[in-house]
Amino acid sequence: MDDDDTTGTPRAPFRVGLIGYGLAGSVFHAPLVAATEGLALDTVVTANPERREQALAEHPGVRTVTAADELFARAGELDLVVIASPNRTHVPLARTALEAGLPVVVDKPLAATAAEARSLAALADSRGLLLSAFQNRRWDNDFRTVSRLIADGSLGCVQRFESRFERWRPRPKGGWRESGDPAEVGGILYDLGSHLVDQALTLFGPAATVYAEVDVRRPGAEADDDTFIALTHDSGVRSHLWMSATTAQLGPRFRVLGDTAGYVKYGLDPQEGALREGLRPGGTTAWGVEAESSWGRLGAGESPLTGGGEPVPTLAGDYPAYYAAIAHALRTGDRPPVTAGEAAAALRVLEAAKASAAQGRTIALDEDAR
Repeated sequence: MDDDDTTGTPRAPFRVGLIGYGLAGSVFHAPLVAATEGLALDTVVTANPERREQALAEHPGVRTVTAADELFARAGELDLVVIASPNRTHVPLARTALEAGLPVVVDKPLAATAAEARSLAALADSRGLLLSAFQNRRWDNDFRTVSRLIADGSLGCVQRFESRFERWRPRPKGGWRESGDPAEVGGILYDLGSHLVDQALTLFGPAATVYAEVDVRRPGAEADDDTFIALTHDSGVRSHLWMSATTAQLGPRFRVLGDTAGYVKYGLDPQEGALREGLRPGGTTAWGVEAESSWGRLGAGESPLTGGGEPVPTLAGDYPAYYAAIAHALRTGDRPPVTAGEAAAALRVLEAAKASAAQGRTIALDEDAR
């Protein structure tokens, strides 16, 4: 627990209410909040009796309630609300929390549209409250490594950035994430594309143009499950982003090409898998560390598939850094690790991608809309 800056008295942790205990709430948010010094998981909202039992078993002493209204009735007893419920509920719940005077973290996507995100940001600013989108993939091991290679000049001037989240799920699983109802904000563009676009914008800045191919491939599928986005950034870098549930042979997670070298990395960050298995940050297992056999390779003129290039040690993944930064922002008033404005910029790109696919053309983003 942090000491008070002036008196040396230990601070009470910030009390966190979590709305939703499905995949996002139970696997990501609750464990990471519970592992963060200065935060305490106080209340979990879920109407599902089995999930309430799960929350109590995994976080002894936590309160459980069946509806968000019960949480907001105790707004004065909380310091932060985390919204990990279905996408269609993000905006109304975030608005209610902010109007109740509570800082808010919202699982991605923050909203369905950039306009909704900007409206929430304006409300948060008017109340002097923190509002942040949970973009944990900024703390993936491979993304952290790419960021370092770009920063230290190992690639020279980056010209092309290729990034993939590909899966092989030939049969739809159902549920709201795969619903064709626009109100659900489902589909792989908003699910995985939210991460890929955020990472590209974080690395290379605003996009000037957007081209996309958005397809529904699987029999019985309602929402897009095979999507490609091409961005041209103001910086001149071109980002090619793939997100798919229909990829029988997976491509590299990253291929980053500069004018002096390229970096290729296969495989996924291990943190999600560890969280799903019940492992927690701060345990006996080194967190976010992958085997040397999974390291990417850096070089020029050679194929990494045949041993070309030099192996690059992958930095450890660090999802706990997100909530550590949230706790710091609550304590100091500093900006959160992911701002609502950044979330709105990514949503503007996702909206342009939908328009591009529907109209079969490249969309130029207006300066005043970025």
